[in-house]
Amino acid sequence: MSLPTPTRRRVSGALGLGLTAALLAACGTSGDAAAEPSATAEETTTAPAATEVATAKPRLALAYDGGIQVLDADTLEVVSDIELEGFNRLNPAGDNRHVMVSTTGGFQVLDAGTWTQPHGDHTHSYTSDPVLTDVLWPAETPGHVVRHKGRTALFDDGTGQITVVDSDALTDLDAEAREYTTPSAHHGVAVELTDGTLVVSEGTEDERTGVRVLDAENTEIAALDTCPGVHGEAVAADEAVVIGCEDGAVVYAGGQLTKITAPDAYGRIGNQAGSEASPFVLGDYKSDPDADLERPTRVSIIDTRDASMRLVDLPSSYTFRSLARGDAGEALVLGTDGQLHVIDPETATLVRSIPVIDAWEESEVWQEPRPAITVLDGSAYISDPSTNSLHAVDVETGEVWLSGDLEVTPNELTGVSGAVAEHGGHDHAEDEHAHEDEHAHEEDEHAHDEDEHAHEDEGAEG
Repeated sequence: MSLPTPTRRRVSGALGLGLTAALLAACGTSGDAAAEPSATAEETTTAPAATEVATAKPRLALAYDGGIQVLDADTLEVVSDIELEGFNRLNPAGDNRHVMVSTTGGFQVLDAGTWTQPHGDHTHSYTSDPVLTDVLWPAETPGHVVRHKGRTALFDDGTGQITVVDSDALTDLDAEAREYTTPSAHHGVAVELTDGTLVVSEGTEDERTGVRVLDAENTEIAALDTCPGVHGEAVAADEAVVIGCEDGAVVYAGGQLTKITAPDAYGRIGNQAGSEASPFVLGDYKSDPDADLERPTRVSIIDTRDASMRLVDLPSSYTFRSLARGDAGEALVLGTDGQLHVIDPETATLVRSIPVIDAWEESEVWQEPRPAITVLDGSAYISDPSTNSLHAVDVETGEVWLSGDLEVTPNELTGVSGAVAEHGGHDHAEDEHAHEDEHAHEEDEHAHDEDEHAHEDEGAEG
């Protein structure tokens, strides 16, 4: 890999969870309760060796045909190359350390090998060799993984089974889990809010029709059946949830479900990107129901405060892997013109376009590699399968501050910050040792790589 010297890198003060107390023992004195080991001798000897580092180390995970590579996000150097056959999808687990791999048999946990542990009035950051663990959450057809406020929901499209677990407990198959099975199996989605409310899609294998809201005991408290082709989700500020439809979207906010009708008879929103720093949700927008492959040039901006929608024209088309959010809530769209388009969601206007890669054309086969974007620690990382390269863009300044060559053709792309993560559970308080900006570089946490082909095999979608 040829790598230039980075010109600038914003270092976040956010730090994250993931280390057993045994690794902190060297920091305590005799009798220090915080230094008492919690792992067994067997657990500590079989775990990857940890190296303490000065600050949290973000890492990227990219899937390619035949495996997954884990890279150092500050240098783009390959930390580990893990063989794994098949078309595998990548989803951040929600604990800033692990990645959920949608693979044969279910959701398998990849340890990216970077984490931070609070300890009294300070923290310790560590790295280790990434490893694809043998922890597999069974699923007939693993679908969406949605993380929110320390809880992660796994959706099995083959059975309609929903499993919700504390994000920091996903490496423990015996962890306490909330389970719910939809009336009919379908390609669906679920998100749990901090009060235990579960927002879940409604549908069958043949038709997806609406949204249901369940309380903490899985009792229905609200429902809406006017969302044809329901697909995708995003969470905005104040835990407002947006789910897409073929004729608009549905917003769940303030205990109410509200339908937003698209300006076109067919106005499909199937992929969304939310930010907890913003009341606005970025969505795709397609208006040709007869297209085998529509190449849209408009995106949607949904204001969850008043359930309204505005459309923004772009100078190029984009795909389902093109949507992301900046730390300050900027709406980011990677265009087929090779530029990163930055939208101000407040005004629904395009504010600048940043050249990053060469122009490209979307493949008609959705599984084939195409450029992808993920945001981590203030930078938008953009992959280019045509040149087997990866680029880092400072979202605030527009500077392409790092580029590197890859030895594989990248497909899916995601990242983990290695920072202090939120604890799972309902109505939990923030960890007393977490820094006030611990979520600053995770604002793209609800951006999902979802299939944009509304009229193809629904099992392949998302």
